[in-house]
Amino acid sequence: MSDRRSLKFYQADVFTGDAFGGNPVAVFPDAHGLADHQLQQIAREMNLSETVFVLPPTDEAAVVRLRIFTPTQEIPFAGHPVLGTFYVLAQLGLIAATDGVTRVMQECNIGLFPVELHAQEGELTCVVMTQPKPEFLGPVDAMEDVYKIAGALGLPKYAITDMKWPIEVVSTGLPVLIVPVRALTAVRSIRPNASAIVDICSRFGANGIMAFTTVTVEPSATVHARMFAPSIGILEDPATGSASGALGAYLVQNGVVEVAPTTDIVVEQGYEIERPSQILVRVESDDDIIKTVKVGGQCVMVVEGTLSF
Repeated sequence: MSDRRSLKFYQADVFTGDAFGGNPVAVFPDAHGLADHQLQQIAREMNLSETVFVLPPTDEAAVVRLRIFTPTQEIPFAGHPVLGTFYVLAQLGLIAATDGVTRVMQECNIGLFPVELHAQEGELTCVVMTQPKPEFLGPVDAMEDVYKIAGALGLPKYAITDMKWPIEVVSTGLPVLIVPVRALTAVRSIRPNASAIVDICSRFGANGIMAFTTVTVEPSATVHARMFAPSIGILEDPATGSASGALGAYLVQNGVVEVAPTTDIVVEQGYEIERPSQILVRVESDDDIIKTVKVGGQCVMVVEGTLSF
């Protein structure tokens, strides 16, 4: 029994101001001394879409280094785990967040990226991360492939054919296949076929499929989206920061939204699985070239516990 170890962990809901909405993430603020197989075992035990382990940075420019695991594998980058982790660290006083905007650097497996902590009257109101510059990795042109995508989503072919905008793989850290859909009713009726989605993602080098429509539930939202990533162990994700960054870049690049030097987008997600989420995306452009993609939102702490093993 003396060899047992206890680890404190915290769980936050991200992209929501209310408990039980948004996307939950488990955060272990002190993960030193754990082997890779232990990190994976713990993530499997937590059984959330992602679990984050906080380690000392290897680059002195960063305040912490994050390793992010799904129940089945480590991933190099993600959105809501980063935001939730910095929210937890600030709430614990491990990172100082003064009124206004506090800017720090995070280290993850693909490099260093800024994180902004927005606070007002001592309360943390929003966490914002800068994502890697978008890469547009190619449209899906073959109608046979389009039909397979429709089938994988359980949609009739007409729901995604003859749209004004392409089906395209876009990455702001993790590549995602973005699929425009005609109507809100169609997006809400999606019945994903996990094995078919895995095959499609493998074919196009994507981590998942994000389907969206410009018809929304909330008047304040820009698009309504759903994200499916069974290839990394997540059938449907309630709020996906990395994919929303890619979606925001897609919307600007293809003129789906009115484009300005600073374009603000609200992605609503998670409604179909009873975890409504609001993801804020800011795309900064110069002469039609996207310079910066930022993703942010509210967070709320919901669990504090101890894992013993």
